[in-house]
Amino acid sequence: MQTTDIGNKEEGKVWHRKPTPSNTGIMVTVIRSAAAYQSKTVRFLHVTFDTTGDSFLAGDHHGNIYVLDITRNRFRLVQKTGQACTALAFNLRRTTEFLVALADYSIKCFDKDTKQLVSWMRGHEGAVSSVSVHGSGRYAISTSADTAQLWDLDTFQRKRKLNVRQSVGIQRVFFLPLGNTILSCFNDDSIFAWESDTLFCKYQLPVPDEGPRIHYKAFAVTRDGKILAAGGRSNLLHLWCLDTRQLLRVVQMPPKVRTVRQLEFLPDSFDGGASQTLGVLSQDGVMRFINIQTCKLLFNIGSHDDAITSATVSPNGRHIVTIMDNGSLNIYSVQCLTQDYNKPPPSLVKVVSGGECSALTMKVKSEGVQRPAKNSGRRVKTKVLRPPAVPMTEDKENELPDGLNKKRLVTLLKAFGEYPAKYRMFVWRSLLRLPENHAAFSSLTDKGLHSAYLSIQERYPIKSHKLQRGLQRVLSALAHWAAIFGETDYLPLMAFPFVKLFQNNPLLCFEVVSTTIVNWCQHWFEYFPNPPLNVLSMAENVLAHHDKELLQHLIDCGVTSQLYVWPLLETLFSEVLTRDEWLKLFDNVFSNHPAFLLVSVVSYVTCCRAPLLLCSHKEDFEYFFHHRNNLDVSSVIKETYRLMESTPADIHPRNMLDDFQPLTRGQYPVFNKYPTYIVEYQSQERERIRQQEVDYLRERQAVQELRAKAVQRQAEDEAWYTQQEILQQAEEKRRDILQQEESKLAEQRTRLTAMKRELKVKELQLMDAARRRFLKQQQDQRLTDLHRLDEQIQRKMNTRDQETAAAVQDIQVRQMELEAQRRLFEQQLAKEQVRVTQEVRAEVDTRRHRSEVEETTFQHLLNNDTDVSLGTKKWEEVVSQKAQLEEQRQAAATAEANRRVFFSQEEEENEQHRDNLRRSQDHSLSQQWEMRARSPCSTSGLLHNPVASPGPHQSQQRHSPNICLNNQSTSDDSTCFSLDRGRGELDCRERELMQNIRELRQKLAARARTSNSTVSQ
Repeated sequence: MQTTDIGNKEEGKVWHRKPTPSNTGIMVTVIRSAAAYQSKTVRFLHVTFDTTGDSFLAGDHHGNIYVLDITRNRFRLVQKTGQACTALAFNLRRTTEFLVALADYSIKCFDKDTKQLVSWMRGHEGAVSSVSVHGSGRYAISTSADTAQLWDLDTFQRKRKLNVRQSVGIQRVFFLPLGNTILSCFNDDSIFAWESDTLFCKYQLPVPDEGPRIHYKAFAVTRDGKILAAGGRSNLLHLWCLDTRQLLRVVQMPPKVRTVRQLEFLPDSFDGGASQTLGVLSQDGVMRFINIQTCKLLFNIGSHDDAITSATVSPNGRHIVTIMDNGSLNIYSVQCLTQDYNKPPPSLVKVVSGGECSALTMKVKSEGVQRPAKNSGRRVKTKVLRPPAVPMTEDKENELPDGLNKKRLVTLLKAFGEYPAKYRMFVWRSLLRLPENHAAFSSLTDKGLHSAYLSIQERYPIKSHKLQRGLQRVLSALAHWAAIFGETDYLPLMAFPFVKLFQNNPLLCFEVVSTTIVNWCQHWFEYFPNPPLNVLSMAENVLAHHDKELLQHLIDCGVTSQLYVWPLLETLFSEVLTRDEWLKLFDNVFSNHPAFLLVSVVSYVTCCRAPLLLCSHKEDFEYFFHHRNNLDVSSVIKETYRLMESTPADIHPRNMLDDFQPLTRGQYPVFNKYPTYIVEYQSQERERIRQQEVDYLRERQAVQELRAKAVQRQAEDEAWYTQQEILQQAEEKRRDILQQEESKLAEQRTRLTAMKRELKVKELQLMDAARRRFLKQQQDQRLTDLHRLDEQIQRKMNTRDQETAAAVQDIQVRQMELEAQRRLFEQQLAKEQVRVTQEVRAEVDTRRHRSEVEETTFQHLLNNDTDVSLGTKKWEEVVSQKAQLEEQRQAAATAEANRRVFFSQEEEENEQHRDNLRRSQDHSLSQQWEMRARSPCSTSGLLHNPVASPGPHQSQQRHSPNICLNNQSTSDDSTCFSLDRGRGELDCRERELMQNIRELRQKLAARARTSNSTVSQ
């Protein structure tokens, strides 16, 4: 036995070497020593398992909560509450959360992974003694001495509160498994059942009137919620049947037991929740486990020296954790504790050698096979059984593995009706000759879960996750073995009873189901996906032979074999029989020919003949064959054997079904007795639908994520708005404070302003005196400057007047020169025009005289010429001469027109030239006036002499475009300009005017030459 001291460690191993349980079944002892004193230990107070049974919570006296995982061999500190805990419980919905009842009467919910506080529930006024969680994980009930409170674990709010009188205290209030019922147990031994949703009182268990009062202190309920065990200050235990609400039996414990402290049912993998083993912890610290049916003591744990304070059994029934009197934890292995009475039975055949008889004999009783017992010394007659020298063929067929004989097993079965419960699995394994092909099964399981059974929990929800995974694993292996099993809808119903029986050994479960399908489900899949009509016809023929009246009644009611045979076959009677009845039936099925199962269906129908004849509606028949009925399975089995013997050979299913064939060793046989094309089509369709579902789930997940983000964003927005409101309120408070401070500052500033004003007034007075003194000094300085400026201005004015007079004289001289040149140019132009006119007139007179002479000559010739031919020639010459004269006349007219145009153009150019000269003179004079006005030496802005109105003579001179040198302006604001500024511009204009005159002369000369050449031609 190992001992592990966790001390102050936060995590580590539970055991350091593989545990080897001792005879007492203890795997390891866990203690926690104090930090300061190595010899002093901290007591553990409470322990609770999770739903899987693989790990448990343990709370000590200092408020530390540990998680111990047995399968992973790890422990971990998940919480430090700082005070002792009074109760522990796991949250069944959120498996990482657990509830802790503390010494301050509060209940806290923690997360074991994140180590965070989830919620804090208050409301009790006394210590919480127990916490019970509903099977759905939604509600929890906490119990103290004076009250019980119902909590909603989704919102962690209290829904109801149960108050009782002080004289009647509460012992315990808890939920029943697999239901919505609450049991409340009081100090007066009264027990009430309540509906958890409505809190309506369903019933009250009657208090036994006979016998001494027990004073209930301890309670326990089986996993199926049907049996309640209660004990207290007595060695008597009361077993209640909660279905009938009656006292089932009273069990009397040994005399050493005076008080029952705790009761715990020990679950079994094959009991279907109806636990038969009850652990009773008494005042002496010993926990005794008894069978509540046989009332036999099976084993016990603990002793007087090493007493047990409390114990907890794992939900899977594999481990028991006890809190010892010294505060340590003991972890027990149930397998080691029960290995003595779970051994396979010894051989039923005993060979006695020699003359002396054996001192040990085997007594076989109806209730089961027991251990050998010593003889009292008397001589017992025994029969020596010697095997025959040569075994027969029949004996070879009846020989089974592990030394069993099928014929003897069938004889034993017919004698007792069933195999012993302890050795049933051993007998089945031998009867079915399971090959235990580990490698082949591993190759099937390595393929993973089949796509057809990924979501089987939605169609067939099972509370136990372990059982759910086992069923999923076995079905996936079957689907990988043969494709049809992935498309068979009723396969989970058929395999579930075997999975529940063999949930700890998936290999045996798979091989039992496979053997059952290969042998007892022959020809079932030939009409897939329809029911096996050939198999149903066999059963209908047998029923027609043995009970025609019942068959005719079924036909009249429209009920076919698909309604009364197929429901029993596809579920293998698991819907209509209880667990014990089903096991008893399949003890006989596995021990006989595969036709036995089909005949059992007929016998079940015939045994239910009376109620079936009373049914007339199809719905009644459907309900009858899908629910349990009050029927003795032993009579059904007996009737089955009778039908097996009395059925004629031509309709007997034995002749249509093959004999039993076990699975082959090494590799499993090929199973292809089904329409492959239908299965392949359905498989493809299912894969397509699964892919669509995956896409849909992916899209839905995306939508949910978006919704979660939206909700999160909304929550963040609300939090932000809340924060903004808080900040705004804080800002308003600070604004009020600032206003108060500002008012104080304003008062201080007012006082300071008054002081500053007085100082400013004094300062202004001083500054005003200084300013006046400075202004007087500045005024004197400015008067002096003005006098000096007046002198300078007068001097500049005189100089400017002199310069202006000289410039005006120069301009007048220049103007006279320009006028003389203009007149000279006009005279030359007139002379040239007269000369050209005379020349043109002389030319025109000459041509006119010549034309007159020619005309006279032509007339003379016309009058004197008489010769016709000569006249004709002369006429032609005259005509030609006349045409030439006409052309000359036109040329003269054209020259006259050109001359007129030329003279008109010359007159226009002369006029334009005159205008240009006039405009240039006006422009030069205006520029001179402007220059005089802008000149800094002008006295028009400095002298303020009154301006006299000009006389008529002066006004005429101002508006005259031509200015003579003798004209003098008498106006006071006459123009004065500098010679240096106007002289350059006048020279430039003079040069431009002379250039224009030269160009005009050249043009006139060229035109004259052109006109002369034209006239001469």
